[in-house]
Parts: sequence; C-alpha cells; structure tokens
Amino acid sequence: MRKMLESCTAIITGGGRGIGLAIAKSLSEAGANVVISDTGVTIDGADPDSSVASMAASQVRGPAISFTESVSTPQGAKSLVESAIDSFGQIDIIINNAAILRDSFIFKGVPSDWDRVVATNLSGPYYLLAAATPFLREQSKAKANYTSGRIVNITSTAGFYGNYGQTAYASAKAGLFGLTRAVALDMARSRITCNAVAPFASTRVTKTIQPMNELQSEYKERALRLSTSHVATLVTYLCGEKAQGVSGQLFAVRGREVFIFNQPRPKAKAVNIQKDWTADTLALAVDEKLKPDFTPLETDLEAFNTEPVI
Repeated sequence: MRKMLESCTAIITGGGRGIGLAIAKSLSEAGANVVISDTGVTIDGADPDSSVASMAASQVRGPAISFTESVSTPQGAKSLVESAIDSFGQIDIIINNAAILRDSFIFKGVPSDWDRVVATNLSGPYYLLAAATPFLREQSKAKANYTSGRIVNITSTAGFYGNYGQTAYASAKAGLFGLTRAVALDMARSRITCNAVAPFASTRVTKTIQPMNELQSEYKERALRLSTSHVATLVTYLCGEKAQGVSGQLFAVRGREVFIFNQPRPKAKAVNIQKDWTADTLALAVDEKLKPDFTPLETDLEAFNTEPVI
C-alpha cells in the first residue's frame, strides 16, 4: 500500500529534539525522506552539538540525513537545500521549526539578544524558503498534477497574544506568520501551500517557564502533559494530499484539540463624512464606535486556562 508521503522529501529545521523530532518521525512514517537540520544548540542558542542531528536521524525509520550548519545565514540555507537535493533528488516539504529564546523585558533588552533571536526564528525561515522555493516552483511546472509542495511554519501564540519578557521571541513569531501569509500568496499559482501552527506541548521552551503565581504554575503543569505527537499529526496532515486546499491559515494544537484562529481583519469603523477628524472628535468616536471591539491585553495564559483534552 502506497504511503501518503511516499517519494517526497522533507526538510525539518530544529528537527533534532522535541516538536521537530516528533514531526520528522511522523513524516518518515508517512513515507517521506527526511533531512534533519539542527545545530544542537541550547535553548538560548549557545554550545552547538553536531551529535543532536545525527542521533535524531538514526531514530527515524526511513531514509534520513542530518545537517548541522546554521540556516540563519543565506549561505547556510542554500547549503541545506543543496544537501537535500544531492541526497534525495528533490524537495517537497519545508518545516520551519528551529527557534531559540533570550527573554527580557523591553526596558532591559540587549540588542545582541534581539538580533540572535530574530536571526534564528525569522531570518532563518526566510533564507530557507528563499533558497528552496525556486526548486519547488520548478517541480510544480514540470508536473501538471504536482500537489506535494508544502510549507509549515511553527509559530507561537506569543506572536499574536504577546507575552511578558518576550519582546524578541514574540516579535519574531509574529513575523513568521506574516511570512506565512506572504509565501502562501506567492506560491498559490504553483499549487504549493504554506500554513502556520502554534503548538502547545512539552518542550524545552515550556520547561523554561518560571511561574510567578498559581495560575502560571497550573499553565506550565498542563503544558508539560501535552505530547509533541499531537503537533506532529497536525503537521503531517497539512503535508498530505487531503490538505491541498488549505493555505495561509493559522492553526494551534493542544493535545487532542485543534484550533483555527481568526486573522486580523477590520471589526468596526468610525467615519466622519462631513469634515476631517480633530483629536477631540476622534477621541469621542473611538470611545463610542471602536472601544467596544478592542482586543483585551491578555496572554495565552488567560486565553487557554482550561484543562486540555489529552
């Protein structure tokens, strides 16, 4: 029996551990060749370890190779694409999962930390897609019935809720969803989809949470019970033929719960037909017409404060 992703090749960044490794295993079980890209750094981007990627590749059932260069540079991303093509002859699936954390409040921020987080969490995905999408487009042109091109970006609810002390991480993850939408539009004519997934799961990121109150402690405890396999299942679906018409969407997954998010669109408006606004008249209009539709200043902790289905 033919497997869902048979003859496809998938690149997974940050594929050596956690969510990335779960995705690599799931895609491999679905028939894909996998390229596990991972520098093996710690959660803050330090101390690279090349054994992480090679060990992960050895845990995957099907054909797999490892890649240990950073893709947060254009040359590193190009080398990753070339390595995948040299090994398997093509690229069909890109999973941008690699991420690091260097948390601090904005008033205590260190510019070099910002640069490093954005380089890994946003620039890396851009460089990889810039290097890989020309090959995806050529494959689509060469095959009239080509429907294997898939891009999945692993974002975070921090990117659209915000989070305390995560200016760099939240900004990069928000940017990653902007990249998702733009790429989905750019690649639509080539029948290549691009979606984003915000996961809730037990990962190195989850383990860094330092609870400051009982509510945060409960949030962390719930998150640590969530298997990465649920994230991998959603990603595998998005990479399959049955998700061909799904693109530009923002999903979240929390155990056996899968969410689709609204995207920013106008909810209400105030119009002054007779003359230009003044600050005073606009203030009145905002209070009357717009304020009822303001978005609460809350984190995902408040939004997802129920027991997950696991």
